[in-house]
Amino acid sequence: MLGLQRFAGSIASQLYRRAAYNSNVRAAGFSLATNGLATDAVEPEARTPASETLAKKPKGQMVAAAFESLRNDNPKDEKKAGASSNIDDRIVNAKTVNGLLAITENNSAFSRKHALRIVSILAEWSSVDRVKISEFENDTRFLRICRMLGRTIPKNNGAATNGKASGDSSQAVKRISGFRTDDLNTVLGVAGDDEAAKLIASISLPQMVKVMSTLAQRKRRSTPLLRSLAFNISSAAETLDLKQSADVLYAMSTLNFQDSVLGAKVCADVQATLPKNVEKSAVVGSIITSLGILRYRDLDILESLTQWLLKNSEICRPQDLSAYFLTSALLNFKSAQLEDVSSKLVKSIVREDFTKKSEWLNFVWSLTMLGLVEPSHLSSVLSAEFLEQLQKDKAGVTPTSKMRLLNLNSYAQLLAVDYKGPLLAADSPAFQVPMAHPKAKQVLVTGMLDALKSLLPASNHVQSLVDSKMGFLIDALCHFDANRNPLPLDKENPNTIRVALMVIDFHDICHGTHRSASGVTNLTFDLLEKSGYHVIPIPYNEFSTSDKLLKRVQYLEAKFKAIASGK
Repeated sequence: MLGLQRFAGSIASQLYRRAAYNSNVRAAGFSLATNGLATDAVEPEARTPASETLAKKPKGQMVAAAFESLRNDNPKDEKKAGASSNIDDRIVNAKTVNGLLAITENNSAFSRKHALRIVSILAEWSSVDRVKISEFENDTRFLRICRMLGRTIPKNNGAATNGKASGDSSQAVKRISGFRTDDLNTVLGVAGDDEAAKLIASISLPQMVKVMSTLAQRKRRSTPLLRSLAFNISSAAETLDLKQSADVLYAMSTLNFQDSVLGAKVCADVQATLPKNVEKSAVVGSIITSLGILRYRDLDILESLTQWLLKNSEICRPQDLSAYFLTSALLNFKSAQLEDVSSKLVKSIVREDFTKKSEWLNFVWSLTMLGLVEPSHLSSVLSAEFLEQLQKDKAGVTPTSKMRLLNLNSYAQLLAVDYKGPLLAADSPAFQVPMAHPKAKQVLVTGMLDALKSLLPASNHVQSLVDSKMGFLIDALCHFDANRNPLPLDKENPNTIRVALMVIDFHDICHGTHRSASGVTNLTFDLLEKSGYHVIPIPYNEFSTSDKLLKRVQYLEAKFKAIASGK
């Protein structure tokens, strides 16, 4: 248990190291979509990080317990609002330790809220050497504050005499264990996130990782606490081991927390510790999975992971290799050793390795984006028999599976070389899939359509949210002639320039050290171009609904001119 000195140190550290944390938090969940394409097949493995246990001192434990008990604090329990306000004024105006502690005497309106303020002030004073802890740590008034906030611990801790534990002492240990509170529970149990964040700097790096893992397990997405953890973990000179790195990435992906500085720290530590791991592939698979969910693209760490998998392919589980291909596809990453990946890793995975048909579908789908898919792969998922088997899965044929089948069906027709296998039937249930953009992306699409109305003469010159039958939506379609004149969509013209406008929002790109369009976005554009469309990407960082209409119209007009001149 951390003593009051360490707690005081954390307050001082926060006062003098207050910095702006960099956190690009994603607005959407982990099941992301690009133009209707779901990309949530990477599922992290459930795991419980090892807890860190520290030796505890009775007084420090009492203070920690005091902070934890704030969960039960209720301002409504104050009996007299006027008296409470008077106590607040006295706390603010107190200049000495005795002045603060005197407030606790003979004061029925004194509450746990006031106790916390006094402890915080004393900790701050001690951190700047205004007072010494020894001046008040044995003061009965200070101990009374701790008892108000936490639980007292009996003086006899159950230690046995002469090294022998008696039955009574054993029972005492069990009794006392119910009152003990470690540092991690102190941080997680504090009622206010801001107060909990102040404690982070005072705990060790392994404890920070444990706190982050616990937040992920509890699905508690506390932004102040996560930012404090990100800042302190990133600032630590100590290197995270491979398991700790995996736990941090898992927490970030589970809590949908993006932080470029923390991501760079973790990836650097993974590269340093990865070569030492020669026994287990599960932790490597977890890291790969989390990178895919986060859409965190760092070519160096991805290349290092590729080399590790090639070197240790004998111990790799099929699910770890499958996670590698899916993450590589989503992150638009093609290794410099792609030929070795194809011959050594792709060949090692067979259909029987997967218990669910959807997992095999995801694997084949990822190979198409990497250019590693073979005709046998395509025919195995586009047959009528596979669709029937897919329906027998517990989840059935999900919308995600349908859209990926449509991707593969279109890929087989437009991009695959010498494919002569089966295709989806025209009346296949896969074509019956509802598709819609997330709310944030739909706002951008609507803003683009408003601008198009000012450019095009009539409503029959543009069509929006078109089902491509290839597994994604086309945000807007319009036709032009060679002189950049808009043409109606309901009339055929042999010299028509068909244009597809595709909005690219935050979730359609990869983040991290090497940003780029995601593999799903690239596949979408490839299929459209092979279908005869001129694709105009509308990136969210170039086109904003907050811009004036005139600016948006000019932006689209310049895009159309570029298409026409290129033609």
